[in-house]
Amino acid sequence: MARFTSAYSGYIARLDEVESLRLGASYLEKEAPIANKDKINALCRGGLVLLSSHLEAYIKELGEILVIRFSEKQIDRSKIDKRVFYHISKDRLDNLLVTSNPVNIADAVFEFLDSDYEYWSSNGPFPKYIQTERFNKGFSNPTFKKIKRYFNRFGFEEYSRNLGRKLKADYMPYVNMVDHLVDIRNKIAHGDPSATKTPQEVHDIVTIITDFCRATDSVFGLWCKENYCSIR
Repeated sequence: MARFTSAYSGYIARLDEVESLRLGASYLEKEAPIANKDKINALCRGGLVLLSSHLEAYIKELGEILVIRFSEKQIDRSKIDKRVFYHISKDRLDNLLVTSNPVNIADAVFEFLDSDYEYWSSNGPFPKYIQTERFNKGFSNPTFKKIKRYFNRFGFEEYSRNLGRKLKADYMPYVNMVDHLVDIRNKIAHGDPSATKTPQEVHDIVTIITDFCRATDSVFGLWCKENYCSIR
């Protein structure tokens, strides 16, 4: 069995572009820090935006592996948490909740039945693959709270506790860094010129976020194996 999931391996591979930007900024800093200040800031800001995107992609891909395994491993739906079913059809179900006109309700039910009725059974394996893009819809800007909520979609309510046991004294610093990264990304997206870091600070953030992802890979992978199937 592989030590890590393919989602984590993909995350590590994508870090190359973050490191390229950081190294470019580091070179300019050594060459002429004052003259190159704007270029250094731009490279570091770009690296942080990419890092936040890679963290988001990693969490989504981690969930996608399990969603796909439900079908590949022919897992009986009686063993699958009911929240999974909700998120399979969340867009259709939420549309029903906000619809009041009888004709519109009927149309919404027909749309639900046409697209999703095969998923909805309390036993037997899924007859077709779950649409991962629909399942992941609504997850973005990966703060720690949002990551916890994402794992709750599978019934994994012990994520925070299990991660704390894994990281021990590093738990709160790492959780805070995840939130700090997303905050920086949002400030950059809104044009805040003060939202930047030095090349060394970018390196430190990358290191912590990577350790966070590795620990997440471990605890989620173990939980999946104990409750559904292996995802490694």
